[in-house]
Amino acid sequence: MEINKNLLKVSAATALAVTALVAQNTTVKADDASQSSSNPTTSQSTSSDAQSQSDQAAQTSQTSQDTTQVVSNKVIKKVRINYVPGYGINIWNTYKTGRKFTKVRAQHNTVWKVYQMVTYKGHKWYRVGTGKWIMAKYTKKYTQKGKKQASSTAAAVVTLLRAQLGKKYVWGATGPNSFDCSGLTSYVYSKAAGINITRTTYTQVNQGKRVSMSNLEPGDLLFWGSASAPYHVGIYIGGGQYIHAASPSQGVIQQSLSSYFYPSVAKRIL
Repeated sequence: MEINKNLLKVSAATALAVTALVAQNTTVKADDASQSSSNPTTSQSTSSDAQSQSDQAAQTSQTSQDTTQVVSNKVIKKVRINYVPGYGINIWNTYKTGRKFTKVRAQHNTVWKVYQMVTYKGHKWYRVGTGKWIMAKYTKKYTQKGKKQASSTAAAVVTLLRAQLGKKYVWGATGPNSFDCSGLTSYVYSKAAGINITRTTYTQVNQGKRVSMSNLEPGDLLFWGSASAPYHVGIYIGGGQYIHAASPSQGVIQQSLSSYFYPSVAKRIL
């Protein structure tokens, strides 16, 4: 009986030890699981690093396609359109993909102010006004014409203009045998100077720079009517005289400036 009691005590002690060991192992596993669940720093950090690298790659790609070289509302330089005499290049509303034609063209040999330069997908663009962009490859460096060169071109314009005296006035005609007022001016400038000043009085008045009537030079365009939408145009030839396609009954004639029929605005192309 004494032996059996001793065996029973040993068995009970062993059982308690095993139970304690199992409980300890369970606690350790639970603690490990809790630690893993409450501290996701490693997985979050890896995900964050991957996202950061992706954003940097996208930013690098965008920069390679769209590099703004100069951002300014000030004039940074001037360029001259270098295309084909008598034609112009399209002016777009933006330089980016999906751009739309503004229905306005920058004519060959005209001078434009540049406010911003951008390189987009390997092509350089110039901003020449609000929502107005042109491709730089159709321009060349602007150099101010000397007085002698401008005078020479003006002389060629006046010479060709005089050769049209006596020809008929026909509405809508652009030469060489008959003209209307803006048809005559556009014909002469295109042939004598290689400059497209556009076709109508409404668009020709937007060409060149405005000059005062007291500072006229041969070759200056003279407009009558509204300064923004004139109805008539002629070309000053010097000495208070101008030549224009006057009317169906008069044709192309030379006249003197007078207060009775005085121009509202003058524009210098050369």
